[in-house]
Amino acid sequence: MPAPFWLKSDSIEFPDVSLAAEDPPGLLAVGGDLSPERLLAAYARGIFPWFTRQSPMLWWSPDPRMVMRPADVHVSASMRKLIRQQKFSNSPLKVSMDTAFSDVIRLCAELREQQDGTWITPEMQAAYQTLYELGHAHSIEVRQDGKLIGGLYGVSQGGLFFGESMFSMAPNVSKLAFIALALQLQRWGYQLIDCQLPTDHLASLGASPMSRADFVSELAAVDAQQGRSGRWTFEEDVFASLFLS
Repeated sequence: MPAPFWLKSDSIEFPDVSLAAEDPPGLLAVGGDLSPERLLAAYARGIFPWFTRQSPMLWWSPDPRMVMRPADVHVSASMRKLIRQQKFSNSPLKVSMDTAFSDVIRLCAELREQQDGTWITPEMQAAYQTLYELGHAHSIEVRQDGKLIGGLYGVSQGGLFFGESMFSMAPNVSKLAFIALALQLQRWGYQLIDCQLPTDHLASLGASPMSRADFVSELAAVDAQQGRSGRWTFEEDVFASLFLS
């Protein structure tokens, strides 16, 4: 079956990810919609949507995949110092979860639009807002003096978290959000954070490539009941683990 595969409007089935194109790398399917059922079916198979306003709806499964095990998060000496300093700061950075999902996804879209353009279209924002309201999507926020200055969002299924996008309005804030996420997911027993595509930023935090075959194998082995349901709450004491060794 040649890629990309055209999805049927009356079915949420996807082709096997092994059929993804080599050029452009990872393109698997075209069309469909962003219904919660289709999005969740896609994530369960290692597939995610990524397209612009000018293109049709595109679905991807890259090989290799950029991933990170929560226990492998790299926290540099400078980030440890930043986290420790928050105890003594007059204007500390405060981390939270699921308190401003719509603001996080909107700011991710706006800042990317100002840079190289964004795939986080109004249609995408509405779709992931629905996933959030259903308890499948989550956000991590960083505030200073009550102002949202950084964060990220993604989708949780079983023991995996699929990261979608992050933003930062000050140095190291997105790193802090990612570290907080990894430490919290480690405490909850999550197995893997999917970072989708490689970047230097993610590599510096401990992410590394995994073959698509191994990634799909991990997905198949995940216990659907292992994930954390409902709204998430960040437990600030997870940072203490950074200073115990």
